[in-house]
Amino acid sequence: MDNKNDMNVQVDSTPTFPLIGRPAPKFTANTTHGEINFPDDYKGKWVILFSHPADFTPVCTTEFMTFASMHEEFRALNTELVGLSIDSVHAHLGWVTAIKNYSWNGIENPEVKFPVIDDVKMEVANKYGMLQGESDTAAVRAVFFVDPDGMMRTILYYPASLGRNFNEIKRIIIGLQKSDAEGVALPANWHPGKDVIVPPPSTTDDIKKRVEEVKGKEEYNQLDWYLTFKKDQ
Repeated sequence: MDNKNDMNVQVDSTPTFPLIGRPAPKFTANTTHGEINFPDDYKGKWVILFSHPADFTPVCTTEFMTFASMHEEFRALNTELVGLSIDSVHAHLGWVTAIKNYSWNGIENPEVKFPVIDDVKMEVANKYGMLQGESDTAAVRAVFFVDPDGMMRTILYYPASLGRNFNEIKRIIIGLQKSDAEGVALPANWHPGKDVIVPPPSTTDDIKKRVEEVKGKEEYNQLDWYLTFKKDQ
C-alpha cells in the first residue's frame, strides 16, 4: 500500500524576483562576518546588497576593490554594503585576503570590511533572481537598494562580462535619499547640484495655483503645467 509520506518531495528552485516598493525578501545567512538576518539587522540604514559571479575572477576583483575603496563614502551616506556569490565562506576569506595585496586604478591595498554571504546552496540567489540565463550556478551582477524600513527601492542587473558603474550606484543612493527627504523627483542624468522636478499638480485648481506659484520666481523653470524644475537647495 503506497504511503504518500514516503514519496519524494521536490523543492521548487525556480528563482523569484523582489519588487520595487515591496519589502526586501528576508533571509538568514552565514557571511565572512558571521551570521546575518537580512534586512532586519540593518534597520535604520540603507543597504546595497550585491552579487557577483564568482570569487577569484577578474571583473569581480576590480569591483570588490572599488567597493572596498568606497566603503567609507557609502557609510557617510548611512549605507552598508553586503556582497554575495555562490561560493563558500572559506573561498570568500581567501579572496578578500588576496585582494589586500592588489593595486589597481589608483586603489592601493584595499581592505574588504563588509560581509560577503556564503550562498553555496543558492538559497539567496534564487530568492533574489540572481540566477538568470547566463548560468545555472553563477549569479549575475545584481544590485539591490534597500531603504531603512527594509523596502526594496531600486534593482540593477548586469551580465557577467560588464563591470558595474560605481558612480551610478552612489548617485542612486544620493538620489533616493534626496527624493525621500524633499518630496521631489529627479530628471534624466540628474546629479547633486542639478535642478530637481516638483511633483505635478493633480487637479485643475492645482494647475492654476502652480502657474501662479512659480511665476516670476528665479528658482523655478516651468516648461509646462506638469513639468516644473526647481533649483537644488
